[in-house]
Amino acid sequence: MNRLTSLFGAVAAVALFAMMVLTFADVFSRKFLGNSITGAVELTELFMLTMIFFALPLASRAGEHIVFDLLDRVLPAAVRRWQQSLANLLTTAIFGGAAWIVWQRANRTAEYGDMTSSLEIGLAPFHRMVSVMLAITALAHLWLAWRALREEPA
Repeated sequence: MNRLTSLFGAVAAVALFAMMVLTFADVFSRKFLGNSITGAVELTELFMLTMIFFALPLASRAGEHIVFDLLDRVLPAAVRRWQQSLANLLTTAIFGGAAWIVWQRANRTAEYGDMTSSLEIGLAPFHRMVSVMLAITALAHLWLAWRALREEPA
């Protein structure tokens, strides 16, 4: 699990770094050379897509999403465990459904041969990557739901 976490973090970091370098180079090129880098916006969008969806399961696994915990102080530990498990099961279903919908979209994108306008990069592999990362995020929430039920009461 740690290797997978490291891999996802590394991919997200490389995508972020590539975005920074590309943005710097594009601004430098525009200011001092008089031309933008062709396809810089498209590449930035693809790097951002990669960064966000590789970081998503990491944020889920670490429990770093925004949570509503106003009642946590007053709820008994057993109720909190069930509430956390139920919330993670619902989130699993939502991310799983989103993964399925995006996979269907990826199939249509591949069938139509959709690509970016300037650089003509195929979009289907990116849609498939998003779908897989959403499915992995769903699995992370399923694991969190199971873990919440297995915790010992405080």
